[in-house]
Amino acid sequence: MVNTAPAALKGGDKISSKTKISIVGLGYVGLPLAVALARSFDVIGLDVNENRVKELRQGHDRTMEIDAPTLRASSVRFTTDVEETSHADIHIVTVPTPVDEDHKPDLGPLKGACEMIGPALKKGAIVVVESTVYPGVTEDVCGPILEATSGMTAGQDFYLGYSPERINPGDKVHTVDKIIKVVSGQTEEVTDILADMYGAATTGGTFRARNIKTAEAAKVIENAQRDINIAFVNEATMIFQKLGISAYDVLETAGTKWNFLNFTPGLVGGHCIGVDPFYLAHRANEVGHFADLILTGRRINENMGRFIAESVHSNIKGNSRILVLGVTFKENVPDLRNTKVVDIIRVLRELGHQVDVHDPLADKEEAQQFLDIDLIENLSDLSGYDAIVGAVAHSVYRDLSPAAIEEIMGGEGLLADVKGIWRNTEFSPRIRRWQL
Repeated sequence: MVNTAPAALKGGDKISSKTKISIVGLGYVGLPLAVALARSFDVIGLDVNENRVKELRQGHDRTMEIDAPTLRASSVRFTTDVEETSHADIHIVTVPTPVDEDHKPDLGPLKGACEMIGPALKKGAIVVVESTVYPGVTEDVCGPILEATSGMTAGQDFYLGYSPERINPGDKVHTVDKIIKVVSGQTEEVTDILADMYGAATTGGTFRARNIKTAEAAKVIENAQRDINIAFVNEATMIFQKLGISAYDVLETAGTKWNFLNFTPGLVGGHCIGVDPFYLAHRANEVGHFADLILTGRRINENMGRFIAESVHSNIKGNSRILVLGVTFKENVPDLRNTKVVDIIRVLRELGHQVDVHDPLADKEEAQQFLDIDLIENLSDLSGYDAIVGAVAHSVYRDLSPAAIEEIMGGEGLLADVKGIWRNTEFSPRIRRWQL
């Protein structure tokens, strides 16, 4: 049987400004990609969250990745109706791929996206997965779902591709329009099309992976590598704590060596570094290999919140009033997904302390709904805390004056500086200091 030609070529050998692209999932990954591609192509963004689509149509991005003027000026059309994507030549799936309570890959959102767009596929369409997966998911999981829901055959009537997302929330330097995009397709022709498409959106260029599984594997080891390196620093930090040495002082000193790697201690949350290693470990187990180093790194990093909480507890007397500054998974972003600050809060409360939480970037309703945390809105009205835990290095906390911090503590107490925010700040002798 003759294979259907990729629809993106429109009878030629190059994609053009008339190529229609749908982005499925408009979060931290999908929205910046949609805006970047819309500079060269006809782009429609699809999301099942009606409130999200409504906000985007009004020019508001709650993830803070795209500013309002840029969003309003973009030609991207936003919809919740999958039928509006039926004319797309290329569908790019950017939905989350989390883990469940047992740290097993949760492919539910990805499978759901494939089930949704399958009936809307036209002949010759290309479906590109950007979500983080373990090697084999695009072809062995997504492919069969798309075949079943479309009534067509992958590699013959429509085609598969994989291009790992490399979005770093809050990073305004390594944005999707500046980084190297890895591309891979079911055929060489499909890979060429994807290289042309992504190449039009980024000044960083593209890299053609040998095949789809290779591209999938590259994605999971990118973040697993960071996780292991952070785990090493976290374990060293625990040792240094027992020796009365600051890890930040040690790292600053060791960093004078030309090939020392710059990793810092702390919490490892978010939807990438704290999740991707479990995907690789899961696949390793399926083929009969126990991923010892990967899982050891995960165990160390997963326990960091408890270690910090217990360290704070050991430096204060009795049941205390504690204020935690920051609850998002990293500085200067509103993302609460997989934040490990909740571990610090939970353990401190288990140890009998009254814990309040402040974060100006986190959504108050989301914090209550997903984390069961009631956020305090105004720092200026606070006082009388026995301890402050600087958990997230938001700029607003870096800008706090020593006087403001001392006032919150009533002039004395413990300042627990998880992120080294105030390492070089002078405080009153009545303010005791603890840091990693």
